[in-house]
Amino acid sequence: MERERLVNILIAYKKIKGHDITVVFDGWKSGGQREEFQGIGGIKIIYSRLGEKADLVIKRTISRDKDEWIVVSSDRDIMGHAWASGSVPVSSDRFLSIIENTERISAGEYDLIEEESEGSQGKGRSRTLSKKEKSLVRTLRKL
Repeated sequence: MERERLVNILIAYKKIKGHDITVVFDGWKSGGQREEFQGIGGIKIIYSRLGEKADLVIKRTISRDKDEWIVVSSDRDIMGHAWASGSVPVSSDRFLSIIENTERISAGEYDLIEEESEGSQGKGRSRTLSKKEKSLVRTLRKL
C-alpha cells in the first residue's frame, strides 16, 4: 500500500516537472530470480531480485550509468556512494518538502519560497560553499 502511494505521488510530480524517475524497491525476500522492471505512469520501477537488497541495485545503477543521477535517499551509505559516483544525493525529507511545495504551487497556492543562501549575512568573511554544497544547491533548483 505504501509503495503504491509513493508511486502515485511520483507520477503526479512527474506530470508537473517532467523528470525521468526510477524507483527501486526491495524484492529480496519475495522477489523473483531476476530483477523485475515495471513502468507505471511514466515511472520506471525496479524490484531487486530474491536475496538482493534495493541498496545494491541503486549502487550498481548509479555506478554503471555515466549520467549524473539525483539520488533520493536518507541512507548515508547510499548518499556517500552517490557522491563518489558523480551523482547528487538529496535526503528523502528534503525531497518530500520539494514535492509538497510543487503540488501547492501547481494548485495555485503561491507562497514565497526562500532560496538557499550561498553565504552568511553576518559580519566578517562570507563562507564559500564547498563543491558538494554548490552541486546540491544546483540540483535542488532543478527539482
